[in-house]
Amino acid sequence: MKSRVTGLVLAGGRGTRMGRVDKGLQPFRGSTLVAHVLARLTPQVASVAINANRNLPQYQAIAGAAPVLPDFLDGFAGPLAGLQIGLQFCPTELLLTAPCDSPFFPLDLAERLHAAMQAEGADLAMAVTMERDPEQPDAAPFRQPHPVFSLVKASVLPQLDAYLETGARRMEGFYKSLRVAEVLFDDSAAFGNINTLEDLQRHERAAAVSAQQPDAAAPAHAPAAALSARRAPDGDPAALDVDEARRLIRERIAPVEATETLPLLNALDRVLAADIISPINVPAYDNSAMDGYALRGADLPADGAAPVTFKTIGVAYAGHPFTQAPRQHECVRIMTGAAIPPGCDSVLPQELATTIAGDNVTIAANAIRAGANLRRAGEDLKQGGIAIAAGKLLRPADLGLIASLGIGQVTVRRKLKVAFFSTGDELRSLGEPLEEGCVYDSNRYTLFGMLQRLGCDVIDMGVVRDDPPALEAALRAAANNADAIITSGGVSEGAADHTRDIMALLGDVAFWKLAMRPGRPLAFGKVQAEQDSAWLFGLPGNPVAVMISFYLFARPALLRMMGSDSTLQTLQARATESIRKRPGRTEYQRGIVSTAADGTPQVRLTGAQGSGILSSMTEANCIVVLHHAQANVAAGQMVDVLLFDGLT
Repeated sequence: MKSRVTGLVLAGGRGTRMGRVDKGLQPFRGSTLVAHVLARLTPQVASVAINANRNLPQYQAIAGAAPVLPDFLDGFAGPLAGLQIGLQFCPTELLLTAPCDSPFFPLDLAERLHAAMQAEGADLAMAVTMERDPEQPDAAPFRQPHPVFSLVKASVLPQLDAYLETGARRMEGFYKSLRVAEVLFDDSAAFGNINTLEDLQRHERAAAVSAQQPDAAAPAHAPAAALSARRAPDGDPAALDVDEARRLIRERIAPVEATETLPLLNALDRVLAADIISPINVPAYDNSAMDGYALRGADLPADGAAPVTFKTIGVAYAGHPFTQAPRQHECVRIMTGAAIPPGCDSVLPQELATTIAGDNVTIAANAIRAGANLRRAGEDLKQGGIAIAAGKLLRPADLGLIASLGIGQVTVRRKLKVAFFSTGDELRSLGEPLEEGCVYDSNRYTLFGMLQRLGCDVIDMGVVRDDPPALEAALRAAANNADAIITSGGVSEGAADHTRDIMALLGDVAFWKLAMRPGRPLAFGKVQAEQDSAWLFGLPGNPVAVMISFYLFARPALLRMMGSDSTLQTLQARATESIRKRPGRTEYQRGIVSTAADGTPQVRLTGAQGSGILSSMTEANCIVVLHHAQANVAAGQMVDVLLFDGLT
């Protein structure tokens, strides 16, 4: 069998997802990714080749005597272009393909695919695995095809040429014209790919841990992917830790630079772009903190002395100062906020006077100390000092403070433009008939509300079909018109999810999966369209996962783009019931926080925590945060709680 097969490593994409160095040329465990793939492929085939479109000398140095084949088609046309040039070169009856970023595929891949091809009389055999949707763990597993791990007859080249001449580029579309045998493999991790620099670093760390702490229970021949998966977040080497994801987003995103100057009344909920410098002292003069009597502190009776009577010589009102300086044992009736008369340095609250008879006020020893109950000039703000620092999201109190300085206009960051749409053929907009198997699109309305609350300029792009050209057009249009793009759906591992393929053409993706629940499939990256670009937040499709993902990742990022920072504040509450939790992922469960009889916070869950139960978000007033390493929570244990107040 081996003599009939040529191996082809697919490394022919744009190769920019990991920066300036091609993905296949990235250093990995003492070598490069493509070298590891060649090492697993070579024993299974008679000869090998590499399909690459950039850095050909570097690939040639790794390939040795094996050829490096650029695409016949222009424009980085994807895996089918690589398959085409591989079949044109192929000196044997069969061609086995493997991507350059998947260094863990089975060592019996060719043998098992060939056996199925023979048994079923197929033109092509591909690997498949059984997967579970992390958002619906109780749902039945689904078959996940891996078309880049295929054994194909060289005789199908004319059919492939004809298919590519139509302008089509989808592997699934071409395979529909062939007789295909699917071969089920048990180890899903073996077919995982290293898609980002963070994935690469995580695998390197896992390998270091394996070397220091060998797994006694693992057989000596266990593939590296299997060992890595046991130590990786959520049992998945591609799932990124929540804290790491937040760090990556924060490092990449910077505030928009454009600003505008607005009247103060139009600046609510906008982000201040420049410090507000106080042009005056606040307060502008020494004034009284309460209603009472202004006097000289030196005239107050000493400790143990008899009470002293003062004569009232006038009244000071706010806005109407009394300008005469009192003499010894004289005082001025004063109201809150009124300027302190000349020579006075203390205010006696009227309720602390021993007696008040006409103009005479008697004060006992120790009633007040000298200097009491005054608000000094500049005590709140000094002239020339920063009243409000840039980056502040202006709230009503801020507007009042700015107005108190006599400032009527402020410079703020321009509004952030955010485009959003839902993906899915099953989605219907309000007012449309609801066919069997379809649902109304709730996510767009939820996202609209959350974006409006942030004060963004919202671009609602509706529902986009599960169709690559439609999705590509929507992402290009959004990148041309917005600073950020938020999508719901289309980022899981289902066969109809095309977002990944389109992003390989349009942009750079930092991560696709997180070790969290709900919201495990979550994409973050940048979409490039012509001269414009926009940050992409690809949220899951389930309604609760959309809200949780938005609050934890998209909202802080958007605020950062607006020039502000937002730290979600948590408090500790006592769990009134036990909570199931698996270590290795961060979980966010909906809860209701209340006050216990002893005055301490307590929290209970809303019930079923399925990520499609949107009603649980309307019932809840908080999210119970169960951290990555945390296990089951017993009743009475303290847990972290994120309040919805100010969010939902």
